Amino acid sequence: MSAPTTTSAVVNTGAPANSFVLERNPFGKLILTNAQGERFEGVVPVRAFPVQSPEDGISMVSLDGQEVAWIDQLKEVSQPAQALIQEELATREFMPVVQKIVSVTSFSTPCTWQVETDRGDTAFVLRGDEDIRRIGANGALLIADSHGIQYLVRDHMALGATSRKILDRFL
Repeated sequence: MSAPTTTSAVVNTGAPANSFVLERNPFGKLILTNAQGERFEGVVPVRAFPVQSPEDGISMVSLDGQEVAWIDQLKEVSQPAQALIQEELATREFMPVVQKIVSVTSFSTPCTWQVETDRGDTAFVLRGDEDIRRIGANGALLIADSHGIQYLVRDHMALGATSRKILDRFL
């Protein structure tokens, strides 16, 4: 069995003080070395605005919860560091995006929703109308199921007619 490889990249997010090297160690943990030579093992990226602006404002946080670097926009980060950050975010975040509402068992709550998401087909229980929240001005919704899992609808007006009709009964 071969040892995992180490991937590293230099990231310059504006001023020299914000420059850092990001790499993954053989155990899969991210290591950030800043411009002053300080090394932080096990850093994790945290989105400041995960729903409305997922690519803007990413904090690199050390194991003790301290911010060690800030990234204004992920697109400004060069590859392969951008890929390392996206991989790490994907492993930490779970928010399926609803692409289609197939059916609901009832138009009164609680009811079971059958949906298609970017992570596959699933069913969940909606406890009450208050578990559907509007976020932002772009038609985005967050739907919380009975287990606390958040489902994202990026733009409810972009859903198909059947899905919109079902949603309208709950909004």
